[in-house]
Amino acid sequence: MSSVQKQLESVTREVFHKLNFDPIFSSLKFSDRPDLSDYQCNGALPIAKQQGLPPQQVAHAIIEALQPLCSQAELFVAGPGFINFKLKDDSVQEALKNISLKPALPLSQNVFLDYGGPNVAKPLHVGHLRSSLIGESLKRLFRYMGHKVTGDIHLGDWGTQMGMLIVALQEQFPSLPYFQKDFEGDYPKESPVTLKDLEDLYPKISTRCKEDKDLADQARRATMELQQGRRGYKALWQFFVDVSVEDLRLQLEKLGVTFDQWFGESRYQDKLSGLLEEVKQKGLSRESEGAVIIDVAREGDKADIPPLLLQKSDGGFLYATTDLATIDERVNHFGAEALIYVVDGRQSLHFEQVFRAARKMGYTLPMELIGFGTMNGADGKPFKTREGGVMRLEELIDLLVAGATQRLEEVGVSKDLTLEEEKEIAFKVGMAALKFADLQHNPMQNYQFDVNKFLSFEGKTGPYLLYVVVRIKAILAKGGTPGFPGIVPVLTKQERELAITLFRFSDLISLAYEKRAPNILCEAAFDLAQSFNRFYQSCPILIEPDEQLKNFRLFLCEKTLQQMLILFDLLGIEPVERM
Repeated sequence: MSSVQKQLESVTREVFHKLNFDPIFSSLKFSDRPDLSDYQCNGALPIAKQQGLPPQQVAHAIIEALQPLCSQAELFVAGPGFINFKLKDDSVQEALKNISLKPALPLSQNVFLDYGGPNVAKPLHVGHLRSSLIGESLKRLFRYMGHKVTGDIHLGDWGTQMGMLIVALQEQFPSLPYFQKDFEGDYPKESPVTLKDLEDLYPKISTRCKEDKDLADQARRATMELQQGRRGYKALWQFFVDVSVEDLRLQLEKLGVTFDQWFGESRYQDKLSGLLEEVKQKGLSRESEGAVIIDVAREGDKADIPPLLLQKSDGGFLYATTDLATIDERVNHFGAEALIYVVDGRQSLHFEQVFRAARKMGYTLPMELIGFGTMNGADGKPFKTREGGVMRLEELIDLLVAGATQRLEEVGVSKDLTLEEEKEIAFKVGMAALKFADLQHNPMQNYQFDVNKFLSFEGKTGPYLLYVVVRIKAILAKGGTPGFPGIVPVLTKQERELAITLFRFSDLISLAYEKRAPNILCEAAFDLAQSFNRFYQSCPILIEPDEQLKNFRLFLCEKTLQQMLILFDLLGIEPVERM
């Protein structure tokens, strides 16, 4: 089912063709003045400039040709030449009756979404939050639009930090069989370390390696031997990965974030030499001071784009080499038709280099980077603990759940709940606050995180949206869902506003998809919630004596609930039954 906006755009485009106007200017947008009209077309202004005519003259000519084809709206010119469309009440209700909750033209690409990207042996912290939440929301949005989507966490499970941990563990337990080169027996099945052990070991050994050159060299040698397949080191490395992934799954599950592939950088190590050889054979690389690089700068670049380094002079490979091998597998083994990376915006240059190198190698599929900003504290710097350290994600979740519990007690909800119900609702309220607070901002922007503000039950917050849904469910539980009752003779201002907000749903979903912007979904949910609350405050529902009008208003409630729940799912927010 085509949306109202697309129907109006179709006839407007037809008129532009008829008048020999460039149809590129025939698009419509939501009106800048919703008190005057519902949609507007600004195409008369650029056309007037092209043809040297007064904009209002062009606008009136367009309206005159549109009138016979556009019976569902009143047309008028405003300002210097804006063409306005105000839908008639019966057209609003027809659009509402025929509203669709599915995309008009479902898509079907095989999309790989790379998000998350945590490192093994380190706990998740607030720096991992945005990648996880934005990536999860985009995965859900792309699937909603019809794509087959594979989410890959792309673990940082290879590199010097592994060598550091091996050295640190050997210092503490030198007699373990993993450090004996001539050991030929079976290694223990139980891990010699817990995640807590790794969390304690890594910061200390990392600091020492910065201060002690010999220790740093020892860690590099251990890393090299691991990468060359030393048996004991590989067994230890597998334990490092296993205990880390177990905790990662647990923490991400709390966030409602899931992945289809748990591949790490280690997966591609055996493919790097072959990839480098392929690049050399194609004549795409050159040597520079013993290193192998690919030139990716182009004529016309506004900024310097340095060459991509594939192999260091000592023979070591880099993240860039692994990233190219990952692209190769996703395309040639898994059949990827589009690649999207959700990573810190400060890695933009790296990925621009990688994408350019991949295209030189012959990969023509779309490759996109969604680079996000940071979540900051009140001081404008990345969010930290009170002690000044980087806050663990687990701590942040506990902080929000505790705050949600306190808010539920303050508003008197807790007194009617069992302890288990209170815990469940507090957790969902805390997660709704966290997710909406993060996702409501443009992914590229930094934002300031304020726990008290985001836990408020009023204003632009996740808890406010949860409360609106609880209210609608309570109304429908009493009044039922009668379906569309037929055209109501006259719409109130609030009924009309809510109806129009409802049938803009598919256009906003499409816009969020096109812009790769979960914040548009947040805006849609908040606008719908506010529109519903204005309707609820002004229009009696359950006590309305006119049965047809009562059923119409219940129908509005039902459609609002359906759309809110879809938006919740796309944002990863779980509804609650009581609040």
